[in-house]
Amino acid sequence: MTLSLPRWFDLHTHFRQGPAMASYVKAHLDMGCAGALAMPNTQPPVSRVLGEALADDWSIESYSAALRAAGADAFEQLIVPLYLTRQTTAAMIREGAGSNVLRACKYYPPHGTTNAEHGMPMDDLIGSDVLHAMEEQGTVLCIHGEQHGLSGPDYIDAQQNAETRFYSERMPRLVDAHPKLRIVCEHITTRKAAEFVAAAPDHVGATITPQHLLYTLGHLIQGLKYHLYCLPIVKFQEDRTALRQAVTSTGQTKFFAGTDSAPHTTKATACGCAAGCFTGGCAPQLYAMAFEEAGIDLSTADGQRLFENFLSLNGPAFYRFPASTQRFQMEKAPSQTTPLETPAGTITPLPLGLGLELTWRIVA
Repeated sequence: MTLSLPRWFDLHTHFRQGPAMASYVKAHLDMGCAGALAMPNTQPPVSRVLGEALADDWSIESYSAALRAAGADAFEQLIVPLYLTRQTTAAMIREGAGSNVLRACKYYPPHGTTNAEHGMPMDDLIGSDVLHAMEEQGTVLCIHGEQHGLSGPDYIDAQQNAETRFYSERMPRLVDAHPKLRIVCEHITTRKAAEFVAAAPDHVGATITPQHLLYTLGHLIQGLKYHLYCLPIVKFQEDRTALRQAVTSTGQTKFFAGTDSAPHTTKATACGCAAGCFTGGCAPQLYAMAFEEAGIDLSTADGQRLFENFLSLNGPAFYRFPASTQRFQMEKAPSQTTPLETPAGTITPLPLGLGLELTWRIVA
């Protein structure tokens, strides 16, 4: 069986900074990726729109130029969101949107994930001039949807976790206060988040990663498979079921691909584990495996249509740019991932770290 699909867009990924950027970009191009939304939690962060790179921050303009020099000029679309910090102003939003450089902004809960120490609480953003300016300009708000500063039992237990609390307590207030704000709920992991997005207005969408469609907390802790450790963490079986139902529902337009692929040369450290799964080079194959595990027959026209919508069409439609007219092919056949050698060190793809053989391979 061979699938021919429009080249797809990874609308949440990490290319980092430095000499390894070219390796990460190439891994995306090699898996049929036509474009990317590149996360701004670099070191230093992407916290301005225009101007040259400085010692303590990048601008969207300067970081985009660095990405293009590393090979991202081959993408049809490249979006770099502005990292929302306490230095972000409404004037910055209006100027950036007017220059066509600013297309999205990124909310990080303070200290909620890698390089998120520059973030601010959502309570300080709701009702702010910054979000009102984004609403006026049609700028997308990309959200890492977890409540910050929680104790261990509040962070995750059987009844609630940082994400369910965010979608129960913060997201309704955000949508009510900013009814026209375009929002992408990124890398959602729970039934609560999936149900919120499905019931929200059409200008609220969500990305879902391959690991959250494939795995649960049990997969992570059985043997402590640290290559599966990411933030938000993989959740429970009922959450995975809800995510699978969301992406495979006939006619759904709100859920689309965003891998949150995050390269780390060292995953296990002396003080813990770096958060992020690297799926560069293998994400479409993992997504196809997840659809099949969800009961979708990819040999049928209906099954292929569902997969194509999620992988290749819904994301561009939400971000208001054309779907790719170029195509790539995947074949139903066993394949293996290999370590990615970069100038920064060796990166282990998620399947290799889990000892997983892929059941699909990219052929062109």
